[in-house]
Amino acid sequence: MPSRNDLDGCLLARFDGLEPPSWLMRWLDDGLAGVLLFAGNVSSADQVRSLVTQLRSHNPHVLIAVDEEGGIVTRLEADRGSSYPGNAALGAHDDIAATRRVALSIGAMLAESGLNLNLAPVADLDSNPANPVIGVRSFGTDPRRVAAHTAAFVTGMQASGVAACAKHFPGHGRSSADSHLTLPSVDATLAELMATDLVPFRAAIAADVRCVMTAHVVFPAIDDVPATLSRRVITRLLRDELGFDGVVITDALGMAAIGDGARTAAGAIASMAAGADLLCLPADHAAQQRARDTLAAAVRGGVLSGDRVAAAAARVKTLAAWAQPCPIVAPDGAQGARLARQALLLDGVTVPVASAPYVLDAGGRMSSQLGDSAASMLGLLRDRLPGTAGALLAGPRDLAGVDGLIATASGRPLVVVVRDAHRHDWQRDLVRRALAARPDAVVVGTGTVHDRVLAGSAYVGTRGASRVSLTAAADLLAGRSSPRSEGHKRA
Repeated sequence: MPSRNDLDGCLLARFDGLEPPSWLMRWLDDGLAGVLLFAGNVSSADQVRSLVTQLRSHNPHVLIAVDEEGGIVTRLEADRGSSYPGNAALGAHDDIAATRRVALSIGAMLAESGLNLNLAPVADLDSNPANPVIGVRSFGTDPRRVAAHTAAFVTGMQASGVAACAKHFPGHGRSSADSHLTLPSVDATLAELMATDLVPFRAAIAADVRCVMTAHVVFPAIDDVPATLSRRVITRLLRDELGFDGVVITDALGMAAIGDGARTAAGAIASMAAGADLLCLPADHAAQQRARDTLAAAVRGGVLSGDRVAAAAARVKTLAAWAQPCPIVAPDGAQGARLARQALLLDGVTVPVASAPYVLDAGGRMSSQLGDSAASMLGLLRDRLPGTAGALLAGPRDLAGVDGLIATASGRPLVVVVRDAHRHDWQRDLVRRALAARPDAVVVGTGTVHDRVLAGSAYVGTRGASRVSLTAAADLLAGRSSPRSEGHKRA
């Protein structure tokens, strides 16, 4: 029979706010394995270091994790946007050494704050343009290229003693649904997965990745339950077939695809039984308590093997002993800006624009709180080209007056900013109406470049809406950089 300490040693908890609550500190005293931080837990580098010190004063071996992927997914830089381009930009630039340097810099940034587990990199393929959750978080469509960059990211991240986590096994890129909202299903055979989606995970394992995160996705050819709950996926495929012996982390069990919460923790039991080691609990405290109590009852009742829990706790302890953060370089955000410029896709664009433009900006910002600011293409161009005007468009309702806005742009350059317009009817309509009136309009895509086919004669693809990627496009349009000097990618 495992101890309650063993159960606690398999759980990754969350909390709200900048200060850890008393219940979390008591839980750490009892041996809680880890704490996952989100943007709401972060206000500054000094505050994070102080928070880490508080948490470790109650459990010196605690894993303190974040999702710091670079690009559109950042926790430590959520208030201003990431200093690093995301995976899509890195994969398009296709410099393996540069990807390793970016990961080394991100790892150093985390290590300086005392964080020792990064839930990155995304090892999924960008194999389905309709995918609503992977997209620019992927290194690309080619399995070998994605594998090489995944391995480089793992190596760079772990050089500073920060454990990397390849996700989302066995692959979320083929799905057409978001597991935060529903349960996706992927019709691919195991042979197809072996030849494609699993190639980057093999590379991550060969690079000694310390953790792998499961996908809340059903693969009917393998099992009729989500990968997170599947012994066939976790134990037979990941462990036995691919030879991974590190820590298996679940994606958040509170996501709709699994559905754990204050009333049920069925996912926690099933994932642990399937072979997961570290359970990413729902955000709500009551739901976390439900998981803790339910797991204990499952062990007492023989529903969950005590040996399975003990083995999982042992793996997590081994990870915690390894993950001793110590930066070996100073973080270098300047390289992120350079890479973002070099990763821009330019097709038929004459730069700089002739004069202050009119901007229809539906490209999305890093945070809804930032609005029309230096986090939006409109705000960035206003800063660089005084007299720039325009409007932010957030959804279909904003199209009601768009023809009048397009007419307002008469006599000046028109810039239309979209984000994965190929997936959004209203953004496709925006591009269509803008180009019908202004064939000379420059379309800027801030998501993947799958929407290039919708644009007219002039297109700029940023491959992500991070601060540095949007800034790179704004600098180009404003004449602060040139395609020749930066070596931008061309169609």
